[in-house]
Amino acid sequence: MPTRPHLILAGDIGGTKSNIALFHVIGGKLSLERQQRYPSAGYPGLNAILREFLAEETQPILAAGFGVPGVVHNGRAKPTNLSWGVDAAEISVEFQIPHVGVLNDLAANACGIAHLPASDFAIVQRGATDAQGNRCIVSPGTGLGEAGLFWDGHRHHVWACEGGHADFAPRSELEIALLEYLIKQFGHVSAERVASGMGIENIYKFLRDTGRGSELPAVAEAMQTRVAGEVISRFADSGECPMCAKTLDIFVNCLGAEASNMALKTMATGGVFLGGGIPVKLLKHIQGVAFLHAFNDKGRLSSLMENMPVFVILNDQAALLGAAYHALEKSTAR
Repeated sequence: MPTRPHLILAGDIGGTKSNIALFHVIGGKLSLERQQRYPSAGYPGLNAILREFLAEETQPILAAGFGVPGVVHNGRAKPTNLSWGVDAAEISVEFQIPHVGVLNDLAANACGIAHLPASDFAIVQRGATDAQGNRCIVSPGTGLGEAGLFWDGHRHHVWACEGGHADFAPRSELEIALLEYLIKQFGHVSAERVASGMGIENIYKFLRDTGRGSELPAVAEAMQTRVAGEVISRFADSGECPMCAKTLDIFVNCLGAEASNMALKTMATGGVFLGGGIPVKLLKHIQGVAFLHAFNDKGRLSSLMENMPVFVILNDQAALLGAAYHALEKSTAR
């Protein structure tokens, strides 16, 4: 009788939704068997989601991996914007899974990069033809996630960080005024307050409240029922709202500068990757002149920046794949 294939359980856990999947292990590679998305806040915890997902599963699961936004310590994490936490040991016991790992969501995203085809990346800057070395990932979504990939000469090793919470560094008089505006509201102003989904809204309000732009009634009305970033992007691209267009210009500049800051700190000569939903939605803006000018504008090290490849990750399953392959690597399946 042939041996049944191993199963790997994986999850990309977020404040809004949790994406859960089962993979077969075939020749050291993962093949998707099934997956389901769940509204995270609609459940009392991840275990409740897994009970529903695995209710009719009869095959044993060899290993599981879950990417979670926030700090991970000893297999436990408290997802950002959720009331419940994730505990690897509890999952292992309840579902009888020998190997369960919990990792930061950006670390999961970074793990997934190596398993994506070239078609899943949009080129922002080609960089050097022989580019090799460390990599980094900067992911603007609701917040700003960052992670690094250390190159040991043979392979990349992922490490998570909370670099998005480091200080915002303004580079012009306009950005200094933005910083002063945000200090009055938040005290500490991180890069996340500017280079993320919340950042787009913060920049818009800064322009509106300081008289640097005029708010259109249609934009104000749309923001009452829709996500601010999506409204601003739509009105900017349609040409209807100059202030929305200016908001995106400032955002793209700040994101480019923050991505290059992360690239310098990690010496990411092997590539800089932009993850999350925002870079995909704003791809034409990020592939424009403003982003690359801000990214490469590092004074005496500008030539170093120009040699770094920059990509946008187009596949929104990268973190899920990364969590699954992380679980596979930590198991005894191969």
